[in-house]
Amino acid sequence: QVQLVESGGGLVQAGGSLRLSCAASGSIFSPNVMGWYRQAPGKQRELVAVMRSAGSTNYADSVKGRFTISRDNTKNLVYLQMNSLKPEDTAVYYCHYSYGLGSRPEYWGQGTQVTVSS
Repeated sequence: QVQLVESGGGLVQAGGSLRLSCAASGSIFSPNVMGWYRQAPGKQRELVAVMRSAGSTNYADSVKGRFTISRDNTKNLVYLQMNSLKPEDTAVYYCHYSYGLGSRPEYWGQGTQVTVSS
């Protein structure tokens, strides 16, 4: 089992920045993939950004150039720096952990709300 605890969500004006953090504990093994997904009201959950333990990343096209994912593998932490936020970024953001992209088992955090006002 892997436990994920997120922090850092909140309310921000359009154009502002937020930083999300996620701490993983439990059965942490390499290789693995940690990252962020989001779900807006009435929409499906979507990938925002993920980072493999070896360092490669995937980003949603909608956040490229604005969001940056990073990790501290020594502390099992993953971060999402979100700049130039837009109202369409409003969603619940979920931390995610798996041993490979698209593989099972996978683990989710409880989610943290990000609201961007116009």
